[in-house]
Amino acid sequence: MEERVIALVDCNNLYTSCERVFNPSLKGKPVVVDGCIMARSSEAKVLGIEVGTPVFKAESILKSRGGAIFSSNYALYGDMSGRVMEVLSQFTPEMEIYSIDESFLELSRLGIKDYPQLGQEIRERVRQWTGIPVSIGIGPTKTLAKVANRFAKRTPECQGVMTLNSPEEIKKLLAMTEVGDI
Repeated sequence: MEERVIALVDCNNLYTSCERVFNPSLKGKPVVVDGCIMARSSEAKVLGIEVGTPVFKAESILKSRGGAIFSSNYALYGDMSGRVMEVLSQFTPEMEIYSIDESFLELSRLGIKDYPQLGQEIRERVRQWTGIPVSIGIGPTKTLAKVANRFAKRTPECQGVMTLNSPEEIKKLLAMTEVGDI
């Protein structure tokens, strides 16, 4: 029986990334979306701004750091998500859109052996064609692909792609993962 290989492609901070596509001067600045913050850039996260924080409580720190506050633009976010999903569909016919910013890709039957390289190709094409950064976790199940994705986002040396290849790697990452994080 062929071993499954599944990738979870997750857009990084989709709403704030969409705003940056159309306003590149926001790159490297803290960006949040909505009156009660529902999306944050990585820079806003570093400032300690939590999801659910009322904007008025974060406004002064954001402005002092050259940040920006946006109202939700669901038409834009949905359109950009559709563009990302269209790019992903070019890599495999077996794709499951999981949410506005996540999709599972079945990679097992593609005849590819270098999954980290494929992950980098996917990242580069999505970024080039849409401007949206993504992280990719690759594993033998959807759950393990999600765990790998979580570490791909948070571990700079992964360069946005993590592949779980062995039982030892799986055991190590699961030991470092809280059940509630899955």
